[in-house]
Order: sequence, then C-alpha cells, then structure tokens
Amino acid sequence: MIVSVVSMPEGTVRRTPVSEARERLAESGFLFVDAQLPEEAPSGEPPIARLLGLEAEDLSWLGREQETVRAEFLGDAAAFVVPAFEAGQVVRLHVVATERYLLAVHRGPAEVVENLIARIPHERPPDAVATMFLLLGEALETYRRSAVQALLDVEDLEDEMFRQREPEQLYRLARLRRTSALLHHTLLPYHQAAEELITRRVLNRNFPEERQRIAREYQRLSRLVLTDIEALQEAARRGFSTYSSLVSGEQNGVINRLAIVSTIFLPLSFLTGFFGMNFAYLTDELESRSIFWVLAVGLQVLFLAGALYVLHRTRIWRRLHDDDSVDDESVDDA
Repeated sequence: MIVSVVSMPEGTVRRTPVSEARERLAESGFLFVDAQLPEEAPSGEPPIARLLGLEAEDLSWLGREQETVRAEFLGDAAAFVVPAFEAGQVVRLHVVATERYLLAVHRGPAEVVENLIARIPHERPPDAVATMFLLLGEALETYRRSAVQALLDVEDLEDEMFRQREPEQLYRLARLRRTSALLHHTLLPYHQAAEELITRRVLNRNFPEERQRIAREYQRLSRLVLTDIEALQEAARRGFSTYSSLVSGEQNGVINRLAIVSTIFLPLSFLTGFFGMNFAYLTDELESRSIFWVLAVGLQVLFLAGALYVLHRTRIWRRLHDDDSVDDESVDDA
C-alpha cells in the first residue's frame, strides 16, 4: 500500500509508511491522505481504517472492492464512494472527510487524485470539506471529458457516413454507445445518492454560507455532466438512425433502378411470348418481315418513348440522376 500525505493548505506532498500516516492523522490538523491499495486485495488483509488508526465501525466499508455507491453522513464525517472514469475504466474513490482530515482510498493509481494534489497549491482550499468538494468535482470532470470526447467522435462518424458509408463505422458506433451506457450506469446511482445527501444535510441553515455555495456549485456541475452523458446517448442513437437511413436510401435507389430496367424489358418479354405462340392466325397472317418490324420493333420503340416521357414528367429520372451525381461527388471527395 502506498500512502501520500499532503500538508494543508501548503500542498506539500510526502510519501510515508502507514505507521507515520496513522500518527499524523492522530496528531495533526487538516491533512489530505491518499492511500493507494493493490489492484487485487490480498487475503487476510486488515481493514484500511484500522491500519490508519480509524477505529470507527462505520468505516468497515473503506477500501472494500464490492463497495460501489455511498453518500452519507457518519456523525461529524461525510463518506462518499465516487466513481471516476479513466482510460475507459471506472475507478471508485472511497472518500472520508472530517474537520481535521480528508482521506481518499482507491485500488491502483488514480489520475484524478494526482490532478487534485497538483491543484491544491493554487486553489488553497480552507478546510477538508472544501478539499473534498474539489476531489468530487475532479471525479465528475473525468466523466465530462469522456462524454464530450465521445460526443465529438459520434459527430465525426456521422460526417464520415455521409461522405462514404463503411461497415466499420457501425462497430465504432456500437463501442461509443457502450461507453455512453457505462458512463450513465455508473454515474447515475452516485448522482442520485449525492443529490439527496447534499439537499437534505448540507443545504440547511446549520452549514456555513461558503460551504453551501460550494455544494450548490457541485450540484450544478453534477447535473451538467449527467446532461452531457444523456446527450451522448441521444447522439449515439441518432448515429444508428443515420446509418440505417443511409442503408435504406441506397436500397431504395437500387430498387428504383431495377424497376426502371424491368419496365424497359417488360414489352420485350411480352412480344417474345406473343410471337412465340403457335396458332393459325399468327403463323399464316403475321409471318412477313415488315409485319415483324412494325409490331415487334415499332411497339418496343413506342413503349420505350412513352415510358421515358412518364419518367421525365414524374421527375423520377431526374431524381435518380441527382442521386448518381451525389454518389460520384462522394467518391471523388473520399
């Protein structure tokens, strides 16, 4: 286990063994302690709260892998299990804040904690509660950045579809939709729990006005991030609809062309069948070459002229020509 102790509000960072971190938690005031646990919890490992000298029974969940959502008050302490989205994976931070210290526990490295430590010398939060809201805000920012980047990817995919549709785009859309579902599925339960806690306990008359302001800012950020994720979900659904519409448009164009070809060759099929009949009038009266040119070729030319005229008048031919021009331009651009 790697323990980093940040002296507040100076922001100086120091790696310490667990024993020294426990002593400083018992003696010093206003510390930020970051405990990085191994990726896989070894069997028989004592609870992290006991290792750090925090004997409260309410902290038995701290550092536990199965703990996914938590937002509650434990006497004079606030406890959160807040998700952060890093490199396509969800990292859950276990956070405990009191008047004297802020403790963050996570398994494996967490970039969100490193970003917070880098911000502390510039932000200089006045107490552990303000530092806690900074940490929670940094976790939300990881979701916002991921949602915005995925939203831009969906829009780029839509532009590519209109230029040239490819099957790989459907696979990329599916991955982006899965990302949006993961973002929403992991953030929504925490958002609901934190929203209820902040509304019920923090935004009351007993809390200082400055802390209420910070809490309201955090609520606003949380709602905006959730809105961005929902916009990403809607954009992913729209991308699939766009892909389906383009496929349907191409299929309609093929069907229209087949219909025109069938219309052109339909009289030929009729004439072939007609002159292939073997009855007395046809074999006795319509056997000359002139009759063949008049009936077979003349009727075919007359029918084709009428069909082309109807197509031109109904703008079907013009529409097909425009579709071909658009396809040619798309190929040239690609």
